[in-house]
Amino acid sequence: MISTAIRVARVGSAAQLAAAVLMMLGFPCLMLAALVPSVPAFAAAAAVTYLADHYLHRKGSYLINRLSKVRAGLSIRFLIRQLLLVLLLARLSLADNLIYYGAIACFIAFYGLQAPHGALVQLIRNRRRMPVATRNVDLKSRIRIPDAPPRRLLHRSAEKMLHLDLFAVAGILLAAQVKSSLVGFVGIGITVAVATLYVLALMPYVRGRKVPPNAEKVLAAVDDWLGEYKPETVLYFSGSKDSAYQVNMWLDTMEKLDSKPLIILRERAILNNLAPTTVPVICVPGGVHLMNMDLSTVRVALYAANVGKNIHMLRVPTIKHVFIGHGDSDKLASVNPFSKVYDEVWTAGRAGRDRYAIADVGVRDDDIVEVGRPQLAPIQTWQGVPEGPRGGAADGRCPTVLYAPTWEGWDDNPGNTSILLAGENIVQKLVTADPPVRVLYKPHPFTGTRSKDAKAAHQRITALVRQAAAERAADARFVTDSAAQAQAKSELARIEARIAQLVGNGGDKGRDEAEATRDGQVDIARHEEVARLRAEWNDAYWRSFPTWEHRVITGAEPRLYDCFNVSDAMVSDISSVVSDFIASGKPYAVTDSAEVGAEEFKRNNTAVRAAVILSNSADELGELLSAVRDPAADPLAEDRKELKQYLLGPDEPASIDQFNTAVANLALKAETRNVGQESRVAAATAESELANAVPGQRVSSAGDTDGVGTA
Repeated sequence: MISTAIRVARVGSAAQLAAAVLMMLGFPCLMLAALVPSVPAFAAAAAVTYLADHYLHRKGSYLINRLSKVRAGLSIRFLIRQLLLVLLLARLSLADNLIYYGAIACFIAFYGLQAPHGALVQLIRNRRRMPVATRNVDLKSRIRIPDAPPRRLLHRSAEKMLHLDLFAVAGILLAAQVKSSLVGFVGIGITVAVATLYVLALMPYVRGRKVPPNAEKVLAAVDDWLGEYKPETVLYFSGSKDSAYQVNMWLDTMEKLDSKPLIILRERAILNNLAPTTVPVICVPGGVHLMNMDLSTVRVALYAANVGKNIHMLRVPTIKHVFIGHGDSDKLASVNPFSKVYDEVWTAGRAGRDRYAIADVGVRDDDIVEVGRPQLAPIQTWQGVPEGPRGGAADGRCPTVLYAPTWEGWDDNPGNTSILLAGENIVQKLVTADPPVRVLYKPHPFTGTRSKDAKAAHQRITALVRQAAAERAADARFVTDSAAQAQAKSELARIEARIAQLVGNGGDKGRDEAEATRDGQVDIARHEEVARLRAEWNDAYWRSFPTWEHRVITGAEPRLYDCFNVSDAMVSDISSVVSDFIASGKPYAVTDSAEVGAEEFKRNNTAVRAAVILSNSADELGELLSAVRDPAADPLAEDRKELKQYLLGPDEPASIDQFNTAVANLALKAETRNVGQESRVAAATAESELANAVPGQRVSSAGDTDGVGTA
């Protein structure tokens, strides 16, 4: 019942639901207290509404935003409370008292100050929103970007301004209770004075040296930097904030390019969710600004997603355009017909090339280049289940099986995810396996965002894993090295504190867009230290609990590849996760949730050709566990080796070397095209000038002349 109410009210917790209920009930109580009339009851109800409103704002409750859509926004709620206070005074027979007129005048003046306050706040925010936002781009030496106003002035400014009526409301209520107007006018004076000071405090930030430069100057500074930096390879990306992972997966590769890299983003939400990087980043929301940007030195543009805004870059003929995607799988998105607009399509291995040939969507085989998957370098190959792990079952062996299903997708195709039909069966069989295994459950971050059934299934699976973990902890067969785990937890706390210190000092939190652009150059030493600490954190994390303990893993850390490295096998669905896991060489299983049959499933999905195919009952899991426990008897080991090369390309040369070679080759093609074009334009210009030099003379294609002046 409570969970249903939370979902309907669009609040995040039971506490937020309680605050919302109290706020909604508080206003009828205010009216009742005003009509009775009762000053103490009115004061109590007012306090409840103030506190509940403030709590929901502080929690960023979605309900607060929705109230404004039904004409119950923030200003209306405060106005109603103030009108009810005036009603209370009238019911107390104070309509002829000076405090009554003072209250009305106060609230009119107070609302008169809301307009300049709101206008100033909006003007400041608009002027400090840059036409382009950057990271690792030196604009500080080119233009002057002033500091932002203190955070206390702009953060939740409307709420802060409206809450200044507290002094007046408290003073008026006290005046009504003690029958003395003086205390009421003191409260009124404080409210009007502080509100006026708030408006005056904002005014300096809309004029003079506190105003950032205009768009023309900022764009000129960016072009000046581009002319100095001379980028050669661009990673271009557009999408929603939830798709930031698609560009984040390419950051490490961009840092390792032999050519000068640049990242161009089209949405501020993506920039705000971009992982730390040393690569220069320019976020250009406006298409016109992008098309006027000086990218004359760029020769290769890489695209990680097929989106409409790609056209703004694709229109540049001096650049060769490449679709690199954001994963390798047998999903239809991997053979999108839109891909034929690019000069080349880069795939990990032969499998990607064959997909396009089979799909016949207009992508020519000559335009496909196999470059491997540079992102998979952190994935370690399997060496078998280690003997005598740190804390485990009595037999000293407790393999780890990762269950990493994908999300439900945009439609209700039963083949999208195993969560709905097979998830509970998979986890139930794994947690009750004999000999025992450890289960790591890491769902896709989008799981349950579209389908309430998928969300419910995810919650049941989570509960199942946690219950199994609690039962195993009470089982005497499983031993714990408490001292080692305590030490690891201590290391985790130390590392997290240091990372928070480094990220807090170098991050963008608390800075507005203009300041983040001005100061957004990464500290290389800090960046490298954070990377080292994250590796140490990952090691300490896995040592902080027993190797037999089942775990539900959500959030950004530990990362998916970290889970790959501590696992001995994986169960998943058709997605790029399967293709990535194949790089490890470890046994894996894929669920045929649509139940098309094992042979048909393998025929339609290349990545499952070396997998154990699971039905929704998950009865076939024994085959996977047998392969983990006895690698020598693994019937699919050789198939996995062959499939790995087919999907991801050869191990040598290294994928990053293949990628750099492909970039260099395409850049050479772009340069050749541009030189040829320049030669043709120069020849045409020379021909035109020569023809115009002698009126009435015509120049033939061979350079001979005829007409006037010939002998």
